[in-house]
Amino acid sequence: MQDPFSKISQVRLAGSAGGAVKALRGYDKSRHSVPDAVNAATTAFLARLCAAELAEEAEGMFQRARAALGYKRAGIALEIGPGAATLTTKDFCWELSYSLEEREPARYALVRSLHGLRSADLVRLETFNTLFAGQFDAVVFELARGVRVEALIDAVEALDPGAEGALTVAYPSDCSRCELTVPGVAARVECDGASLTLRLPRAAAPDECLREFDAVRSAFRLSRDAVLAGLLG
Repeated sequence: MQDPFSKISQVRLAGSAGGAVKALRGYDKSRHSVPDAVNAATTAFLARLCAAELAEEAEGMFQRARAALGYKRAGIALEIGPGAATLTTKDFCWELSYSLEEREPARYALVRSLHGLRSADLVRLETFNTLFAGQFDAVVFELARGVRVEALIDAVEALDPGAEGALTVAYPSDCSRCELTVPGVAARVECDGASLTLRLPRAAAPDECLREFDAVRSAFRLSRDAVLAGLLG
């Protein structure tokens, strides 16, 4: 039986949140106005406004990771820059970033991501999963060789729709992306040709996210279609 965490070095876990720009601690309603566009000036403005929240969360994660996983100074480092922070350890990389919403610049998006995982044993640790509990609602798998979305759609549509566990697919007329439904998997599976993304119905810890990923991988292998079976290895 294949280890469900055997592909961890190739995945990125992500979780999104956000809020109103004027709710950030650095916003002063007597001096500031909310952005109405996304550009270099408003992006720099957001970076100044979110500095307190960013530094507080990043420092908190540094301290919790150091204590929970027993890192010494040489094994963990935190870098904080404008609108973003990166926590790097010998086992993983965790990132936090703020950006303005393109469609609604008066709001910001907050993204947390975890990547560069070097050990399946780490993902099995209760302390590791507690550290990141409830942070991630997406698993992103970058397709090294890419895939033609049309070929993926054709592969799914060629499957017997009446077969047990059959996959289904939805897509726009230009076939620029597609969304797969995998029986028994709650996550939405999206593909744009360059990456495959699982979007979970709720935020979860790393081990749960990766088990959902493995369930999708198993369904692809069971389809016996070469395009699907080779997609996630």
